[in-house]
Amino acid sequence: MITRRTLGLTALGALLSGCIGGGSGGGARGAGGEAAPPRPVPNPAFDAWVAAYRDRAAGRGISRSTMDAAFRGAGFLPQVVEKDRNQTEFKRTLEDYLSIAASDERVAMGRQKFASLGGLLAQIEARYGVEAHVIAAFWGMESYFGTRRGNVPVISALATLAFDGRRAEFFESQLTAALKIIQNGDIAADRMTGSWAGAMGHTQFIPTAYLAYAADWTGDGRRDIWSEDPSDALASTANYVAKSGWQKGLPWGMEVTLPAGFPTGLLGRGKAKSADDWRMLGVRPASGERMASGSIVAPGGLGSPAFLLTRNFAVILRYNNAENYAIGVGHLSDRIRGGEAIRGNFGPDASGLTKADRQEIQRLLTAKGHDTGGSDGVMGAKTKAAIEAFEASRGLPMTGTATPALLALLRR
Repeated sequence: MITRRTLGLTALGALLSGCIGGGSGGGARGAGGEAAPPRPVPNPAFDAWVAAYRDRAAGRGISRSTMDAAFRGAGFLPQVVEKDRNQTEFKRTLEDYLSIAASDERVAMGRQKFASLGGLLAQIEARYGVEAHVIAAFWGMESYFGTRRGNVPVISALATLAFDGRRAEFFESQLTAALKIIQNGDIAADRMTGSWAGAMGHTQFIPTAYLAYAADWTGDGRRDIWSEDPSDALASTANYVAKSGWQKGLPWGMEVTLPAGFPTGLLGRGKAKSADDWRMLGVRPASGERMASGSIVAPGGLGSPAFLLTRNFAVILRYNNAENYAIGVGHLSDRIRGGEAIRGNFGPDASGLTKADRQEIQRLLTAKGHDTGGSDGVMGAKTKAAIEAFEASRGLPMTGTATPALLALLRR
């Protein structure tokens, strides 16, 4: 749920667990495509760390029986250390991000879930004051509507990361919180699974956030965010969002059109104006919504889609402090309740290719036997590999890069 810039506020979600990477052209797995969980390997130094941690845990109220149950079968996971040390520092363009976050597949699944769970979501909205389509959008972003909740043993993952030491204090605090969850009886140790970084359940709460905000919607005495039934997880997210300051009835924001000559100095969060002031400056909603007060951003620069952001946008940032993520949640929530796709044009990328061009490249590669996994226009790992395979088949240098020259060659 959070990025490293907000580490410790709530859960480690889309950017750390990779759920947003479900885009087909990006080469990531979509619904139901999780890999096998990692297995512990012997590590005497890790075992010594756990032995020393037992005393610290006892001083924090963790019983011996809880420790025994939690660490029975737990162990060092080198794959977790590798993932933590090799997180790619990259920033997707907003166009690519939205192509994944609000893909046709994700929107279709979101609308189906919204329809089938409409009664539950309406009840949660009534209790917490967070609109049903917004709750559904967080669910869709964090775990592809529950299909990618993570299957890594959380105790092993958190203990491994605390032992490794790069962020020892943070991960040890999460490990202790996870043990408290087990001790409270919310989940058995062998059922506590999640992402490699310890984010858990349908909406990817880290343990400290769980202790603070998880809700027992079903009334069975357990706050079970891991269950196939998403009720507790959705209520927990609504509780978190509500306590973060969500204002019901206020949109997260909206796409807007800017007049010619709009001053770039007026762009940016923190430069809010009233709805009337924006109207006087020629700003208009792109889809006919009622104008709201807020600030305006144009992540791709003037000429690209622009968005007016309200105070509720800042609440989404509490879940994950990344602008693209928050726009993605907001836009997905609009699409789930029947809204339109982004109307503005992002224009060509740095190579001179439009999204339609990139999609054509993916379709042509797949037609020539080099599967890209879909045609979302996102040039991810699978598309890169398909380009390299095509280049190799033609005796060309293997660049893996989509260019106008590649498109011309594929069209022959």
